[in-house]
Amino acid sequence: MTTTRARAAGVAAACALLVAGGCSGEDSQPQDQPQNQNQPGAPAPSPTNSAQLADITERLAPSVVTVNTEKGVGSGVVLRQDVVVTNAHVVGDREQVQLTFADGTASSGEVVGTDAVTDLAVIRTERKDLPVPEYRTQLPRPGETALAIGSPLGFENSVTAGIISGLHREIPGSAARTQSLVDLIQTDASISPGNSGGALIDAQGRVVGVNEAYIPPQQGAVSLGFAIPAATVVDTTEELLEDGTATHPYLGVSLRPLTPAIREQLGVEAEGGALVTGVDQEGPASGAGMRAGDVITSVAGKDVSAVEDVLAALRDVEPGQKVDLTVSRDGEPQRLTVAVAEREG
Repeated sequence: MTTTRARAAGVAAACALLVAGGCSGEDSQPQDQPQNQNQPGAPAPSPTNSAQLADITERLAPSVVTVNTEKGVGSGVVLRQDVVVTNAHVVGDREQVQLTFADGTASSGEVVGTDAVTDLAVIRTERKDLPVPEYRTQLPRPGETALAIGSPLGFENSVTAGIISGLHREIPGSAARTQSLVDLIQTDASISPGNSGGALIDAQGRVVGVNEAYIPPQQGAVSLGFAIPAATVVDTTEELLEDGTATHPYLGVSLRPLTPAIREQLGVEAEGGALVTGVDQEGPASGAGMRAGDVITSVAGKDVSAVEDVLAALRDVEPGQKVDLTVSRDGEPQRLTVAVAEREG
């Protein structure tokens, strides 16, 4: 197949940030909740042999399901012991779908909420004993190992391997059609029709994203796949499970990490923060005077050292609320007040 509050991370709030296809055809968390890992500065080592990859696949396969509809096949990832997350475009406007599990059993699932902005949906299952994987809400780094597990073309629990190719990606031309295909994780792990909603996994077997889309070879692409970051998945699904809807604070900026290399190459004087690489001229940040090249160093009184910090600071912000931001511009601090808008689906 192709085709509460957003508190926000990743696609939506991000950059809630600027603009948010398909390919479907913390340590003490209780066991029925997705386990989150977020330790900045602690990148995971990559597996060095096929046995390690096989072990990860074997351990995670039971947490990935096949989503069947009368229109085709997609994939899903266990979120709670009785809840699965998938792409909204996989379920469409259906209220019920059929789920097939790694042990060969099947059950019906009730679609309890969908969100067009993030292209996420949550399904409550008849089964109450599904294995909940760990969700890594810290963004992976380009170059880390990535495994994609799903049901491409109906081949259940298929796995492909590659690396994280990039972050904060936008599929070319997608912004004019939908807001869901921006601020994605890019991977060269092969993604095919039916992989939509499946898991993108790191070297430790943690879910770093939910597979979203790919660019087909007919367009000249080779292994260009995309996934919704786990932080977006966790935040948005919490809202969907609460009342079936999600809202998304919107700043109207594109952000990327301020790395030492970028500081040196671009002559950025700020020591830490989130680099603004683009500003939506019709968005709230532009109206407040933010410019590309600014470095956001605090949001609502909270220090910013990474892109994720901006997203975290927005989680408790309601659309329409005014928020104070500090940016570094040409080495000088500037205080801006932004009236946060809402990302429309």
